[in-house]
Amino acid sequence: MSTTKLRVRQVGSTIGRPETQRKIMRGLGLRKMGSVVTVANTPSFRGMIKKVLHLVEVEEQKS
Repeated sequence: MSTTKLRVRQVGSTIGRPETQRKIMRGLGLRKMGSVVTVANTPSFRGMIKKVLHLVEVEEQKS
């Protein structure tokens, strides 16, 4: 059984953004523009991504 992962890349700056969005980006493991992380495709991560969708690019990966 293969699980899917999400590849998340930061494309927008957190400068001038609300503190909650900054904390979500940190929680995803994104630190600065262009950084990329791979996270599990779970409801909790999808909810986090949904709140900062304007700052990230998301790509689904099979593992």
